[in-house]
Amino acid sequence: MPTDTRRRPTVSTRGAAGEAAGRRRPRSAARRRPPNPLRALVLVAFLLFFFVPVLWLALAATKTDAQLVHGNPLSFGSWSALRHNWDRLTAYQDDAIFLWLRNSALYSFLALAITLAVTIPAGYALAMTEFRGRRTLLLATLVVMLMPNATLVVPLFLEINAVHLVGSMWSIVLPYSFYPFGVYLTYIYFSTALPRELLAAAKLDGCSEFGAFRRIALPLAAPVIALVGFFGFVANWTNYFLPYVLLPESRQFPVQVGLGTLLDNVPQFNPTAGTLAVERPELALATLLAITPVLAIFVFSQRFLVAGMLAGATKD
Repeated sequence: MPTDTRRRPTVSTRGAAGEAAGRRRPRSAARRRPPNPLRALVLVAFLLFFFVPVLWLALAATKTDAQLVHGNPLSFGSWSALRHNWDRLTAYQDDAIFLWLRNSALYSFLALAITLAVTIPAGYALAMTEFRGRRTLLLATLVVMLMPNATLVVPLFLEINAVHLVGSMWSIVLPYSFYPFGVYLTYIYFSTALPRELLAAAKLDGCSEFGAFRRIALPLAAPVIALVGFFGFVANWTNYFLPYVLLPESRQFPVQVGLGTLLDNVPQFNPTAGTLAVERPELALATLLAITPVLAIFVFSQRFLVAGMLAGATKD
């Protein structure tokens, strides 16, 4: 019986491996593709835009006024000039800078405690319960959140004046405590990231509505609480116009209004400045003291801030 003596084509394993490597080569080449230079340039531009002014401010506090004007703007002055600026600043109105910092801390933290005590339950109620006027209340929260703070100063002044609180600590703390953005942020979190089945199971086990909120919702909402707390503190600490209108005495000022007072006593900005003249390096040092608490809180809470920003981003 004749047999077929023709050789069958064989596939070389080396050739197959070469083909597989050829298929993988474009992907690896894509991974080795150099980064887009335009993206790097944009990042460098943003870094310079935000970092250089802060660096200049930090270096300005170490110089004399003449060095600040005529010297290299990004050069270090001297430790003796920094000490001199510190002594001049702390001597202004008998350590007024520390009094302003203390006032800011008192107003901001007291208002923040009230804000968290009101904002978190309000956001939970808007997200988890149905009641008459819920949509209207949510729409009003959004409208007030989008309004500039300066537009609310005159109505707030009239209300606070009607209850005879102008010039008191509560004229600042109570408006600071009104934080609609925090209500909306917690509403978004509870309505998207909190499983309703978990709350239903807790109620089946005998939990009341308040018990489910305290035992289930509140511990899970720690990231968004940190986020609301940070944003609320920054808004309170940096508020200028409302304390400027409602507080008549310098010893009641927060640090932001105090910086405005220092600015009014810089001769280069106000030629009528008298014996309480302040030099520009002292103003730069006061500005550094004013931003340090916010920077410190941001550094220590950034892990919770990132978690809070991502909370509610996805829904399972």
